[in-house]
Amino acid sequence: MAFPNQRNMNKVLTACFISGLLTLLTFPAFAQSPEAGSATPQKTFINYFLPTQPPGVLSSNVWGATNVLPRDPQNGLEDTTMKQYCYWDGQIIKAPDGKYHMFASRWAEARGHNGWFGSVAVHAVSDSLMGPYVDQGPCWPNEAGGRGHNVGALALPDGRYAIYISETRPCEVHVSKSLDGPWEHLGTVTVQDEPKWHASNVSLMVRPDGKFEFTQRDGSIFTSDKGILGPYKRQSNSVYPKGIPNLEDPCIWYSGGLYHIVVNSWSTRKAHHLTSRDGIHDWTNRGIAYDPSESMVRYPDGALNHWNKAERPSVYIENGHVAALTLAVIDVEKEQDKGGDGHGSKVIVIPFDGEALDRDRQQMPPR
Repeated sequence: MAFPNQRNMNKVLTACFISGLLTLLTFPAFAQSPEAGSATPQKTFINYFLPTQPPGVLSSNVWGATNVLPRDPQNGLEDTTMKQYCYWDGQIIKAPDGKYHMFASRWAEARGHNGWFGSVAVHAVSDSLMGPYVDQGPCWPNEAGGRGHNVGALALPDGRYAIYISETRPCEVHVSKSLDGPWEHLGTVTVQDEPKWHASNVSLMVRPDGKFEFTQRDGSIFTSDKGILGPYKRQSNSVYPKGIPNLEDPCIWYSGGLYHIVVNSWSTRKAHHLTSRDGIHDWTNRGIAYDPSESMVRYPDGALNHWNKAERPSVYIENGHVAALTLAVIDVEKEQDKGGDGHGSKVIVIPFDGEALDRDRQQMPPR
């Protein structure tokens, strides 16, 4: 038989053991960091996509392969008949009157996906962020045949709006006092000491300090304190992480005290999310941004769309946070879209919890 003080000691030791065990179960992050394989890994960009509330009705009686059915043809910008146009790119700006304006590119559906070489820049309008966006026609029908690809748009500090293009033409900028146009050709972007610089997949933004910054297909960073046309100064060569093949279509923006880039690997069909505190140095890979094979395009009833490819990401920012992502999507391999075959491309809009992303990124330690 144990003495009374020994029984008391056993009770104390048992209580300490149970207390310690409960602490480990309640706070697993203290026991093992997410980097070391914890059951609670850090969330990445793809975890902040929200269910798509359909502005229309889900239907299987629309164009497209079975992997994108049923879906809502009223979401985003598309030719619901897939007999006239294929759409690509897609940047949304909200007007003071509450309407949403999308700037994208289109080409004749009969030419198949390779028709993008002759694409024109177009303007579309919707009463709702999710769509449907109604095509208003070419942005500059009387200039260069309306041609434009890699279409992006932004509000300028002086109150005007700008549309910029690249790839099939030099990086040219058109401006207007109204999102409805008319659009005046302002000029061509230049880079200091690089007369042979070629523009491809340009993504351009106004920094909080008033400077302009852009990145491009190869991940280089450029800034200008002399206006949107520059000349820009190269601040760095590629900021992309090593070991990820065929990166293209970067989208750059600022929110939550950080600069962000989402960039797509066309061969793996996965995009990656990078952040930097100053937009120039120390870009860090934060993980998968999106993957069309995952359930990022989902509806409240559980229906899923798995587009073959999702490219040309662009963000719509509201109240300082990303509220939606636009993606140019195609239902089959690009080479399989021959025209007149019931396959093609469109621009989709996916709601996004950017406020939570920015909050969580501030709380997470740097990697």
